[in-house]
Formats: sequence, C-alpha cells, structure tokens
Amino acid sequence: NIPFYQNVPVFSYIFLLGKCSKCKSPISPRYPLVEILVGVLFWFASYNYIVVFPPSFLTIIQLLSLYIFLLFITVLIFIDLEHQILPDVLTIPGTVIGLLSSFIFPFTNPLNSLLGALLGAVVPTILILVYALRKIEAMGWGDVKLMAMVGAYLGWKGALLTFLFGSLLGTIIGGLYILIFAKDRRTPLPFGTFLGIAAIITLFWSDLFWNWYYGFSGGFP
Repeated sequence: NIPFYQNVPVFSYIFLLGKCSKCKSPISPRYPLVEILVGVLFWFASYNYIVVFPPSFLTIIQLLSLYIFLLFITVLIFIDLEHQILPDVLTIPGTVIGLLSSFIFPFTNPLNSLLGALLGAVVPTILILVYALRKIEAMGWGDVKLMAMVGAYLGWKGALLTFLFGSLLGTIIGGLYILIFAKDRRTPLPFGTFLGIAAIITLFWSDLFWNWYYGFSGGFP
C-alpha cells in the first residue's frame, strides 16, 4: 500500500525527488505535469464561471460537472499522445454525464446537447467510412466517442468548432512533425490529442471566435 502522503498531487513528486520510495525507479514527469495542468484548468474554469454566474449550490454542481469534463479531456489527451488509444471507460461515461448535465447548465440545453453528441459522432464516422473506401485509416472509433462527449458538453456548435480547431492543429503540428523528423506521410498521429486540446480552447474561448465570425459574416448564418 502507498501512504497517502505519497499520493498528494505534485507535492509527492517533489517530496520523493521524482523517484519511487521503494525501488528508486524514476517517476515519469508526466504525472506532475498532468496534475498541474488539471489544477490550472480547474482554477480557470472556477474563476470564469463564478464571475459570470453567482455562487450557489447549483453553481457548485455545474462546476463539478465541468471539472469531470476537463479531467477526462486532459487524461485522454495524454493517453492518446502516448498510446494512441481513447479508452471507453472515460469517453462513454463522459458523454452520459454531459447529456445529463445539459439539464442544469445555463449555456446549453438537452436538445443542443443531444444534437452535439450526435453531430460529434456522425462527422468523424463519415470521415472514417470515406477514408476506408480509399483504404486509408485516418481516424479511430475512439475519436468518434471522444467527439460525442465533447458535443454532449459543448453542444453542436461546440462540436463543430472543436473538430475545426482539432483538424487545424493536427494539420499544422502533424505536418511540422513529419517535416522535421522526416516521417512518412502515413505515420499515425494522435488525433484525439488535437481534438482534446481543441475542446479546451472551445470551452474557454469559443465566444471570441463566434463574435469575430458573426462580425465578419454580417450575422450569417
């Protein structure tokens, strides 16, 4: 059994000097990095949420649901980056929690959440099938479930924006990676990582994009 004081986020890593207390094997710096990132995201979500919505019991419940979303997304980003998988144990419960949370979130509603989950799943599914006809594996079914979770939380507009930002990130970063490291163009890339980062960007800064878009398009559509 590991003592509780060796499981304290970030501090236990510092206390143990980055090594296991028993075998002295190095502990991956990924763990404190994830813990710090999750803490920063929690703080940022709390600060922005409480500024807009008065503190109340309902606000706390809403924030807890957002914490779950941010935690799941962050963990999925790093898992996909290292192993190129997106576990169902996170994406499926995340989708269900997102759909249920739509009944209490002030920035969405159950219909928007359901449409978001469906659209989030349908768009990558179509792409998978289209690329399959060309015998190219562009995405995985884990990406489909991840986008369903994102859509359940952020609605159909959030799902579209996440897919757009994720595709841009994947194209730019993936292109640079292939160019710098001379990889084959068919080298598999962790698209779920890019989608996860895009989902966080969409959650916090989508209003900036839509304000720019509607100003640029004259309010259309």
